[in-house]
Amino acid sequence: MSLTVFNTMGNRKEPFVPRVPGKVGMYVCGVTVYDLSHIGHARANVAFDIIVRYLRHSGYEVTYIRNFTDIDDKILRRALEEGSDYLAVSTKYIRAFHEDFDRMGLLRPDAEPKATEHIPEIVALVDELVKRGKAYAIGGDVYYSVKGFPEYGKLSGKNVEDLLSGARVDVDDRKRDPLDFALWKASKPGEPAWDSPWGPGRPGWHIECSAMSMKHLGETFDIHGGGKDLVFPHHENEIAQSEAATEKLFARYWLHNGFVNIDNEKMSKSLGNFFTLRDVLGRVKPEVLRFFFASSHYRSPIDYSDQSLTEAKAGLDRLYRVKEKAEACRAAGAESAELPPGEEYAPLGEAARRFTEAMDDDFNTAAALGRLFDAVRVLNRLAPSEPAAEREQAGRFLAGYGILSPLFAVLGLLEAPSAEYFQGAGEKGRLPEGEIAARIEARRAARASKNFSEADRIRKELEAAGVLLEDGKGGTTWKYKE
Repeated sequence: MSLTVFNTMGNRKEPFVPRVPGKVGMYVCGVTVYDLSHIGHARANVAFDIIVRYLRHSGYEVTYIRNFTDIDDKILRRALEEGSDYLAVSTKYIRAFHEDFDRMGLLRPDAEPKATEHIPEIVALVDELVKRGKAYAIGGDVYYSVKGFPEYGKLSGKNVEDLLSGARVDVDDRKRDPLDFALWKASKPGEPAWDSPWGPGRPGWHIECSAMSMKHLGETFDIHGGGKDLVFPHHENEIAQSEAATEKLFARYWLHNGFVNIDNEKMSKSLGNFFTLRDVLGRVKPEVLRFFFASSHYRSPIDYSDQSLTEAKAGLDRLYRVKEKAEACRAAGAESAELPPGEEYAPLGEAARRFTEAMDDDFNTAAALGRLFDAVRVLNRLAPSEPAAEREQAGRFLAGYGILSPLFAVLGLLEAPSAEYFQGAGEKGRLPEGEIAARIEARRAARASKNFSEADRIRKELEAAGVLLEDGKGGTTWKYKE
């Protein structure tokens, strides 16, 4: 079986055939850097990190590009709120992005272009669209003419006439059509501006991704990725402007990851269930969150809850116990030996093939993890009680672990020494008493302020971690579950 991917363009699975054999050019839309990244960003970035890892594991030479939008209305508003400027805001949140995602074990892309560093390419692309009659300038602004691109809607499946009938009255009545979108915006007094044939201004959101992706990957490249929320209008607009300018296919495969829900509800600041990645990483190990994301197919919606994180931690603990045994075998001086013969050990010997089958089916990490756990169950039968005294058995265990180790690496798992992973977890992975005390105090404070939903959340979180609370006249006591 060869790699197949689900292409949003056409909404179907297709065999993956790169433009140049053995090489893959991949562009993923990054974040607008006006705030900390949230767990939706984390889900997207982990998904495409695993895709890049798997492509490289499969022998492809991958050029991976992920951008930063570093000039935008939201960035300008944040700069005004903070009494700074757009550059200070974008620099601060790019640094925070790297801090958070380095902790998540993400590989750095081959390039991380910023919009403000590609103004000449953006201006040239807008100018080409104007010259071709696909865009028009009005008072220092430049708009793309949607009706000038007959294939508009081919990615999202949206019909232009339906979009027009449902369009609200636009505040800019200078546009020829309500669906036309900005390629270049005239700067207001006090805003940052760059020179252009239409006067001082700054780029629109959609045009920057077209210019940056084509600068780094060429006018046609293999994979364009992002969250499902970007299908329309962002990616639809990218296609329209890029293909109108070059008369070439823009991206050959469009991959989109699913949303993150919070306790079966859409994540929203208005609902009070909005979590930054930094918030989450204050409560859970980064690799546990990564395991949680990998436990679902990247295109599926995923439900974030305390229970799902507890289950993810239990699963990752099981894998790290295997690594712990392998480290003990190496420390005892054992060397990798042949796996024992017999059907009993076939799932271990076939683990790489079965893992590849799952990943070749549109990067199905959930199925791939299932194959790994099948192999781990078999591998544990080979674990020696005393590695130093059972060298041959320890060698067989190491041979089995050697089969699985590169597969864990594809998912970005088991990258820390086991002692480091379990450090601070207490006996047999239990929460340390100091952490339990801190959470009990947080629960007491929540109850005192009548925030009973938060108090109940903390109690359930502790129970899921194996800690039972008992409230009495003298305060709250606790015990580990037996």
